[in-house]
Amino acid sequence: MAITPLMPVYPRCDVRPVRGEGIYLYGEQGEKYLDFASGIAVNLLGHGHPHLTQALQKQAETLIHVSNLYGSPQGEKFAQRLVDLTFADTVFFTNSGAEAVECAIKTARRYHHAKGNPHKNVLITFTNAFHGRTMATISATDQAKLRDGFAPLLEGFKVVEFDNLDAALGAIDENTAGFLVEPVQGEGGIRPASKDFIVGLRKACDEHDLMLVLDEVQCGVARTGKLYAYEHYGIEPDIVASAKGIGGGFPMGACLATEKAAAGMVIGTHGSTYGGNPFAMAAGQAVFDVVANEEFLTRVRTMGERLRAALEQMIPNHDKVFEGVRGLGLMLGIKMKTDSRAFVAYLRTKGILTVAAGDNVVRVLPPLVIDEANIAEFVEGLSAAAGTYDVPETA
Repeated sequence: MAITPLMPVYPRCDVRPVRGEGIYLYGEQGEKYLDFASGIAVNLLGHGHPHLTQALQKQAETLIHVSNLYGSPQGEKFAQRLVDLTFADTVFFTNSGAEAVECAIKTARRYHHAKGNPHKNVLITFTNAFHGRTMATISATDQAKLRDGFAPLLEGFKVVEFDNLDAALGAIDENTAGFLVEPVQGEGGIRPASKDFIVGLRKACDEHDLMLVLDEVQCGVARTGKLYAYEHYGIEPDIVASAKGIGGGFPMGACLATEKAAAGMVIGTHGSTYGGNPFAMAAGQAVFDVVANEEFLTRVRTMGERLRAALEQMIPNHDKVFEGVRGLGLMLGIKMKTDSRAFVAYLRTKGILTVAAGDNVVRVLPPLVIDEANIAEFVEGLSAAAGTYDVPETA
């Protein structure tokens, strides 16, 4: 059989969206779907949000791309906004989450190189992590499904058990550059790290002059009810990789760093042709216009609590299907007693879009603009689907 024009690396489902409106997607034949996947935590404002749409239309008429050979008033303005709102002193803009993580890895290693310690180049990473699909980001994991067939992988990573502080501290040696960790694992099953774990990593970094690098590609930008998830832990990182929701659907990312962490990132050490172009900056600014205020963040936390409570109330009615719910804000995971991927596929046939994850979890990642009626529609639809779902005997 001839290969398909789209390289067949995705097991694409039968949902074929051609239009979106608010929290709904519509297929080629007019099929309607309740979108609680948000393009895998990307469409923070749903589909066709007027502020984002108008900002992109206006920017497209003005200037889309010029490259980083020139001054960037648009990039400077958005970078300053991120600096003002976060721990960071400086920002490098990328086109994706994987690129943001790559920049974070390079920044952490370069910090030690600039201090005359080039041997300190190993990042301690964690089980069940997902950092992207580039060579460096798959090398940072221990997952065979990401790594098989791509050897030789890159050196410089040591994997220990997630949320196990003793294991993390025990892995530190003379070659350690720092830690690379998701404060809330997304692909790994919506698993928030404990406060003791994150605080312990911060303390170890302070004691040993290491870099605390957080991968907030999925959990950042208001998804958990804080602008960035590190705020839940009462610490400040050295470097953060951000993407997904930051552009509201436009592909972009950012590597945020302190002045100390970025000391080695001087002219010629890194670059990007598209990164930080005016069109991307317009998208980022529009998203932050909506989400970067306490009123919106409080609403995300409130809607997250109500969605979680509604799920917890519903789950006992289908105890052969569901086990429990976990997560932060509107980044929730439903732990299943039956195969999560099969159930996600079944939900699609009922017009409900969610995302499967590791640890047999269904990710619930709605647009952050949902209201109580949307929550009720989702939970009622989920319950109805569970009621008609034929649980396999092997479950």
